[in-house]
Amino acid sequence: MTNPFPHELSIGDVYYSPLILVAFLAFVAALVTVMVFNKLKLTRYLYAPSYVFVAFLTLYIVLIDTFWIKF
Repeated sequence: MTNPFPHELSIGDVYYSPLILVAFLAFVAALVTVMVFNKLKLTRYLYAPSYVFVAFLTLYIVLIDTFWIKF
């Protein structure tokens, strides 16, 4: 059984894990989400906003890995 998705990302002659791209995209998405929360002043209702950032980061990693970049 072969996987139609690539197992590595190639930049030049160096191979990278797709998890690096997933983590970067999830970090950017979580950063944008937290910035929107700050702009709407929703972070004042949260006990620990830094934990919410980590929770969003984890959620985005799982969602991006599951539905978009599969490895």
